[in-house]
This record gives sequence, C-alpha cells and structure tokens, in this order.
Amino acid sequence: MTDLLPIPLQSASSTAPVRPAHKDPLREAAIELEASFLAEMLKSAGLGEASEAFGGGAGEEQFSSFLIREQANQIARSGGIGLAESLYHALKETQGD
Repeated sequence: MTDLLPIPLQSASSTAPVRPAHKDPLREAAIELEASFLAEMLKSAGLGEASEAFGGGAGEEQFSSFLIREQANQIARSGGIGLAESLYHALKETQGD
C-alpha cells in the first residue's frame, strides 16, 4: 500500500498579493481612497442596515459603520477591484517618476 501524506494547506500569506517591502505613501493613499469608495458602495448596497434577526438596537446602528469600513479596508488591501492600482499609476505619472 502507498502511504498517504497530508496535503499541506496554503497559508493566507501565500495567496495575498505581493506588495513592496517598504511602505510607499502614494500606494497607501491609493489603497485608502479605494477603501473609502468601497465603503460607500457597501453602504449603498445596504450592508450596514440593521436587521431584525440580530435584534437591532442602538449599538448595532452605531458600530455598523466601523464594520463596513474594516470590510472595505480588507477588500482594498487584498487586491480590491483594481481602483487603487489605477490610481497609483495615475498619481505616479503626475509626479514624474
């Protein structure tokens, strides 16, 4: 019989997009702008609206904006919709780099 070896699981870092080691302020600004755009789109889609299933209440209403913003940040930092990359290249061209 053949021995069955476990299949190694991929870590989250192996599937994350490659980013430069140093923080480029221009790239960070582009990512933040994409995250802001995505947060507004998620709000427009009704993501932060209180649902009857969880009971609603003042706490849920107050903190839903934090949840939406963090979800938008995670989407933008994991590749997003490509807006940050386009903004980065456009801004870089205006700087003459």
